[in-house]
Amino acid sequence: MPSIRSIVLRKGIKIAVKRLKGMEKLDIAQRRQRLNEAAKRWSKMPENCKVQALEIEGIYAEWISNEHTVKDKVILYLHGGAYGYCSADTHRSLAARIMAEAGMKVLLPEYRLAPEHPFPAAIHDALKIYQWLLNQGYHSSNILFAGDSAGGGLSVATTLLLIERNEPLPSGVVCLSPWVDLTSSGVSYLENKDKDPYLNVEGARAAALAYAGDTPLDDKLISPIFGDFKGFPPLFIQVGSVEILRSDAETLAQVARQAGVQVELKVWNGMWHVWQASSKLKESKQAVKEIGRFIQRVFKVSQDKSI
Repeated sequence: MPSIRSIVLRKGIKIAVKRLKGMEKLDIAQRRQRLNEAAKRWSKMPENCKVQALEIEGIYAEWISNEHTVKDKVILYLHGGAYGYCSADTHRSLAARIMAEAGMKVLLPEYRLAPEHPFPAAIHDALKIYQWLLNQGYHSSNILFAGDSAGGGLSVATTLLLIERNEPLPSGVVCLSPWVDLTSSGVSYLENKDKDPYLNVEGARAAALAYAGDTPLDDKLISPIFGDFKGFPPLFIQVGSVEILRSDAETLAQVARQAGVQVELKVWNGMWHVWQASSKLKESKQAVKEIGRFIQRVFKVSQDKSI
């Protein structure tokens, strides 16, 4: 049963999204700036959190840690935003909360965005960051991919490309409301089109075309549900029951399990797209705790955060 706070917040999100329609008159740079400014006003960071900015081969990124994070392990977090929006500003708080719960430091990069940089720019940047971590001395078994929405899809697609190239794989992949079917073929695109307070089918399709460019939407690196998951590392998925991307998560879990992958999927009743970002919500806190426990299990690290 969803909490009363979540029911109220869901209605509030629906109203806020309708008010944002005026942003369609702005160019994409202005829209991105508005989102970043709003995130900085409303996002809250965990206590004693350290943020260190750096540049990795022309890509802006941030290390997020605290005094308890394990030194030799890292979560590579790829932010969402339909491949065309968002940044470290919009996702720093969520990444930091996952860091604090898991006890592992996070590397949060800003990959290139569409439509200026369509596929495969984002996946090339993700590979570049991963290779940089390996070159810094992090073993692949001590790296975990995580991401929400498009970032979840990018985490999966990057791992599929590593498998195809027979390169070292991360120890696991965490997906929050992953966007992994840019063809919009799932039943939830119809079932939840009037329930989802945040996403709409038309917007998802437009964003998919902007990202894909001249590449077919069913390309396995754009829509990973069409990929071969044999050899894929352990996969953890959370999705809300009322979001249009619910089918993406369910199909991802299905095709991965059919390939013999260890999969954990939880569909959260009454939750919407990336509700985990709402830091004051009970369901968000519970979801982030689950993410932290999965990461600790994958890394075989004690749940004692005093490490």
